[in-house]
Amino acid sequence: QVQLVESGGGLVQAGGSLRLSCAASGRTFSPYRMGWFRQAPGKEREFVTAISWSGGITYYADSVKGRFTISRDKAKNTVYLQMNSLKLEDTAVYSCAVQRAYNLDFDYWGQGTQVTVSS
Repeated sequence: QVQLVESGGGLVQAGGSLRLSCAASGRTFSPYRMGWFRQAPGKEREFVTAISWSGGITYYADSVKGRFTISRDKAKNTVYLQMNSLKLEDTAVYSCAVQRAYNLDFDYWGQGTQVTVSS
């Protein structure tokens, strides 16, 4: 069983930055990938970014490329999302998730943290 706890959300002005963290519990934690997803009001949840746990290969949605950076600290079982140049349309609940193996979906989810970008 994996438990994920996110932190770092909040209110920020457009053009500003926020850093989200997601800490995973579990004695042996070695997933295939960890990722961030977001869901804005009235919209479907969408993929934002992911990172392979072993090799650190990163994947980004086109909408956040060049502005968001995902990283991980294997010693702390923690993944981070650095968000720069935030836009109004980045407002959403951000959730981290675990993909345990390449042939599985992301199937462990955190509770989510609200990110609100104001003008």
